[in-house]
Amino acid sequence: MAAFLKIVRLGVIACAVLLALGSVHLATTSGAAMTSTARVFPSVVQDTETSVPKEQLKAYKLPPEKEAQAVAYAHSRHELYFLDFLFTTVALALLIQLAVAPWLRDRAERITRNRFLQAVVFAGPFFIVLGLISLPGTAASHWLERHYAQSVQGWGSWFWDSIKGGLIALVLAIVLVWLFYGLVRRSPRRWWFYAWLGSLPILVFLIFIEPLVLEPLFFRFTPLAATDPQLVAALERVVQHGGQEIPETRMYLMNASSKLIALNAYVTGIGASERVVVWDTTIAQMTTPEILFVFGHEIGHYVLHHIRNGILFTAGLLFAFLFAGFHALRWALGRFGAAWKIRASDDWASLPVLIFAILIFNFLFTPIDNAYSRHLEHQADQYGLEVVHGIVPDAPKVAAQSFQLLGEIDLAEPAPSTAVKIWFYDHPPIDERILFAQTYDPWGKGESPEFVK
Repeated sequence: MAAFLKIVRLGVIACAVLLALGSVHLATTSGAAMTSTARVFPSVVQDTETSVPKEQLKAYKLPPEKEAQAVAYAHSRHELYFLDFLFTTVALALLIQLAVAPWLRDRAERITRNRFLQAVVFAGPFFIVLGLISLPGTAASHWLERHYAQSVQGWGSWFWDSIKGGLIALVLAIVLVWLFYGLVRRSPRRWWFYAWLGSLPILVFLIFIEPLVLEPLFFRFTPLAATDPQLVAALERVVQHGGQEIPETRMYLMNASSKLIALNAYVTGIGASERVVVWDTTIAQMTTPEILFVFGHEIGHYVLHHIRNGILFTAGLLFAFLFAGFHALRWALGRFGAAWKIRASDDWASLPVLIFAILIFNFLFTPIDNAYSRHLEHQADQYGLEVVHGIVPDAPKVAAQSFQLLGEIDLAEPAPSTAVKIWFYDHPPIDERILFAQTYDPWGKGESPEFVK
C-alpha cells in the first residue's frame, strides 16, 4: 500500500487528492495504537486515580541495546526520507530536461485525436515511469522494516501489494489527468480554483470507499464481535460512558500480523463507511485495560470529528498547493517552456513541471501538516484518558504502560530532538505522551474534563 500512496502523490490532482487521503489517514491513525493478551476485563470498577507525584513519574526508557537499535532505525528512516526526496526531485528534473513528456505527448497526438485516449497513451507510460522512480525508495523502506524486525512481509507479498496499489493509482491518475487538462483548456486562468472545487468531492469519495474497497485489497477484516464478543462488550461500556453510540457492526479486526509486528488501531472512512479498526497484533499483546484505553483514544477521533476536521484542513492545503502550482507553472513555462518543448499550461507535457512544483510545496508544508496531526493525536489521548476514567483502575498508569509497550515494539526513539519532532512526528513523541498520561488529572483538581463530562 505504500507504493500506492507514493505513486499517487506524484500525480497532479491525483497527487493532491491522495496526498490528502494520506494526510487524513495519518491524522486519524492511532499513535496510541497499542497492545495485549486478550483477557476479559471485569465489570466497571470505581476509579481510584490520583495525581502522580513528580518523583514517581516514569519516563519512556529502553534497554541500552534496544535504545541503540531505536536510534539507528530512526536515523536510517530520516536519511532515507531526504535521500528519496532528493532522488525523486532530481529524476523529475531530468525528465523535464530530457523532454520525455513532450515525446510522449507527440506520440499520443499521432496515435489519436480523442482526448481521453491521448490521456491514456500519455499518462499511462508517464506514471509507470514515476512508479519506477519511486521503487528504490519504497523498496529501501521495506528493507529497513524487515532489517529492524518491524515487518514480517516477504518480498513476494510486498511486490504483489505494490503491483495492486500501482494499478489502482495508474487508473485513477489517468482519469484525473484527463479531467484536469480538460479543465485547464476551458479555463486557463482559473483552473486552479475549479480544480480545487472538483477535488473536494473526489477526496470525500475516496475517503468513503477506502475501508470498503481499498484496504481489503491488502488486509483481511472481520467483525470484532465474531472473534472476541467479550472484548466487544467491554468496549461497549467505554462507548456508553462517552455518551456515544458506535454499533459493534462498525468495529473490525484486521489481520496485521500477516505482514507486520507493529501495534495499531485507527478510525477510517466517513459517514456510512466510518469504522474503528483494531489490529490483531494489538489484541495479542495488550491487556484488556490497555486495549480499552487504546479504544478510548480511537473513539476520540470518532467523537471529536477528526476525519471531518482533517478533510477541512486538507482542503486548505489543496487550495494553497493548487494556487501556488498555478503561479509556479505559469512562471516556469514563461521562462523555460520553449527550451522544455512545452507549448502552454494546457499541454499534456506540462504535467511533470506541475508535479515537481507540488512535490516541493508538499515538502515545505510537512512541518505544518505534522503539527496539526500531533494536535489531533494529543486531543485523542486526552479523550482516551477521560472516557476510561472510572472504568479502568489506575488509568494513567495503564495509559503510560500502553505507550511504553508501543514504543518498545515500534522501536520509537527516546527523546527525539525538536527538529526531528517538527519534521518527522505526526504524533507526539512517546516520552511526551507518557508524561501527559501520568499528569493529566482534572478530577483531582476539582475541574471538569474537557470532552467527557
